Amino acid sequence: MGVLPWSCRCGLNPSPSKSRGAPARPPPATRGRRSKYTGQSVRVMPMRVLTVGKKRSQGTQLLLEEYKEKLGHYCDVEDTLIKSNPKLTSDVKVQIEAEDASMMQQLKAEDFVVVLDENGKDLISEQIADLIGDAGNTGSSRLTFCIGGPYGLGEQVRERADATIRLSSLVLNHQVALIVLMEQLYRAWTIIKGQKYHH
Repeated sequence: MGVLPWSCRCGLNPSPSKSRGAPARPPPATRGRRSKYTGQSVRVMPMRVLTVGKKRSQGTQLLLEEYKEKLGHYCDVEDTLIKSNPKLTSDVKVQIEAEDASMMQQLKAEDFVVVLDENGKDLISEQIADLIGDAGNTGSSRLTFCIGGPYGLGEQVRERADATIRLSSLVLNHQVALIVLMEQLYRAWTIIKGQKYHH
């Protein structure tokens, strides 16, 4: 599997998951810029979102279905909810390791894996469009996004990641993060296609 042409596997700078410092905001030059794939032919890969958590609220599920329908005009999209704390333990470390193992079982060698992490790289919408386009050039067969549970993602999934990003400087509940991600993926595809964004 190929590696993104950006410095480091996650995009812009050395992977922040390896350091404890807060990542910098995108430099002013990146704000308001166009995606390099706008109006270009992009290899379409199916997308999958893996989320660790409990049963989703009705509101979350309705919004999720709405964005899945919108994204369906551009690519196949699937979401999988992985049960949080499968071992029903009060030990946080054991819980994270069990969730980590469950998520790793869902990942295939040919997946291009994007991890959502609070220490990940800030990307604007145009850069998410670039990420989708670049991932399509790696030879991967599926673009998979991973959202952790209340204590975050485990070490195996972090190490497996081809890219590490964050959606906000705020720590987001996994259901909120899921909806924000789906909205941004839809927005990214409209950017790639040069189409008007419809709310």
